[in-house]
Amino acid sequence: MQSDNPHKHDSRPEFWQLSMRCCQLAGSVDVAFFLIFLTLGSPVLAWINVISVAMYVYAYRAFNQRRNRFAVMLIRIEVLVHAGLGTVLVGWESGFHYFLLMFIPALFVSMRARGAWILAACLWAYYVGLDVLMWFVQPLQPISSNALLAVHLFNLTVVFFMFSYLALFYVITVTRAHKSLARMATTDSLTGLFNRRHMIALTEKELARHNRKPINLTLMLMDIDHFKQINDEYGHDIGDRVLDAVSHLLKCSMREQDFIGRWGGEEFLAILPETDVDQAVAGAERIRQAVQAQAIESDGKKIGVTLSIGITQYRAEEALSNAIARADHALYKGKSAGRNRVELALSEPGRTR
Repeated sequence: MQSDNPHKHDSRPEFWQLSMRCCQLAGSVDVAFFLIFLTLGSPVLAWINVISVAMYVYAYRAFNQRRNRFAVMLIRIEVLVHAGLGTVLVGWESGFHYFLLMFIPALFVSMRARGAWILAACLWAYYVGLDVLMWFVQPLQPISSNALLAVHLFNLTVVFFMFSYLALFYVITVTRAHKSLARMATTDSLTGLFNRRHMIALTEKELARHNRKPINLTLMLMDIDHFKQINDEYGHDIGDRVLDAVSHLLKCSMREQDFIGRWGGEEFLAILPETDVDQAVAGAERIRQAVQAQAIESDGKKIGVTLSIGITQYRAEEALSNAIARADHALYKGKSAGRNRVELALSEPGRTR
């Protein structure tokens, strides 16, 4: 039988993992049912649960082999037949029909909407048909009222627990999806740093705080030297490795209150709150030396990487674009002076390299 690899054909690996756990849980429940009905003197019901356990074991193995559709088919057959037989043999009051309701959320998670609605309609017809049938048919193997109450409460408890587990799973899945979307919206996919849009949003908040209560706030604009040449000579894969390595180093060099993002191409912007120009220049020099010290290997060759950095201090009430333009001018000056330099914007004393 053709395998259904969830990682290759399906975007819901968490759902299949949940299905495997449900197999384990359902199998354990059927083992308990076997003991219960054996104790109650109902061998037919007891041995039905043995068959159910075997089906869940086989479905679990099928999930492990990535034969997901086959496994789901086995589970559906087991639940439909078991719920129907349990209801007909013991009675509607046994609560076996509750297990049919477990299909409803599973259908809409594991299938496309149209197919899920069709199967949900079929499930409704089966459920209503079973209900109507039990109005006219007496249980084939009735048990005592006390035993019937115990079975009803057991089924109700299991279904309640499984619904709670499914609800928790859905909440966790949705929360993870929201976090993943938030990361995608705020970070650069290649470097893992903040993207340009999020950097602007964070910086505007920091500037608003600065304007309410002025503090030293420094901007650091950095650019990888000769990056186009690296791409042209070694290929874009190596260029991506260079970007990733430099980004990791920059991120590790920032303090907790600092934030850094990919400003565009091979350019990075760092915002340093509570930092004067002397502290920023000293930090930038350490970063420059660290980048120069690392090398990227390609086909046994080591590729040297250097960084040019422009620094400026934010001036109260000015537009962010003005401060960035000043840092960019300093960066351009460093590039013109030979690259691999730290330059302070004009009109700010203490320029160093």
